[in-house]
Amino acid sequence: MTDAPDGTPKTADRWRQWGTRGLSVTRDASVRGWRWWTRTWDRLVAALQDEAPVGAGAAPSPSGPLVEQRHVPRLIAVPARGYVYSFYIRATFAWSSQASLRSEVLSWYVRYFQPNAIQRLTRLAADAARDLPPNRAGDLEVALQRALADDPIWRYERGEVVITCQPDASVRLDERIMPALQPHIDRLVKLEYQFDEQLRRARYAEELSRRWAEILAQHATVTGDQDFADARDHMLTAQRDAARWIKELLHHRSKHPADPIPSPFIPPQQTRPAPDTPPS
Repeated sequence: MTDAPDGTPKTADRWRQWGTRGLSVTRDASVRGWRWWTRTWDRLVAALQDEAPVGAGAAPSPSGPLVEQRHVPRLIAVPARGYVYSFYIRATFAWSSQASLRSEVLSWYVRYFQPNAIQRLTRLAADAARDLPPNRAGDLEVALQRALADDPIWRYERGEVVITCQPDASVRLDERIMPALQPHIDRLVKLEYQFDEQLRRARYAEELSRRWAEILAQHATVTGDQDFADARDHMLTAQRDAARWIKELLHHRSKHPADPIPSPFIPPQQTRPAPDTPPS
């Protein structure tokens, strides 16, 4: 091989050198790429099998199945009867797998399946809310909890991996309806207080009459005094009146919870005025 008169290699030699250099670079790049791909593949397989990744800084894998709690970031809206107002569902999902998966792998499956779980919960809530007026959020929550109790664990599969989901939900009222409900709720709170007060007085009267009847019965037995016997009979009558008062209060509460307590409910041991006598 001879050089050109100006000292540069001939054209054929230059092409041969460039080709050799290109093959060497390609070979080195292929080897490095293959090593990188092999290491990446080993890490991926180890992650899917919940094995520690190759390396000195690998953390020990947790024992047993993991559970990941996910809150739905936005409230789920379902229409109430009439499709004017809505109920709002606050949902939480507890995700887990019987297979031992690493946390990042479980998180990937949770992100993959959670839209399906939200859609399923939305259908359940919408079916239960369709016939409920917009002020019955409590009834919707009870119906939704009953439906979830009938099927508490939801299963999702992808390949050989099975992920389970345990949903939980609570219901909130539409804020637009709260001003209309406020007076009604205030009235119910007042009636509840009146009922508790009347029931407390009735129970106190019954207990007091029972104790006095026992004391008078003991004295009447010892002394044989007719006045003690009459007083004992009077206290026994008062005790029966108080017991009947309690029964009537509870019956009225169960039948008419939103109605005020009728005026005939008076404490025992108080006499009603005669029809032709004005009250004092």
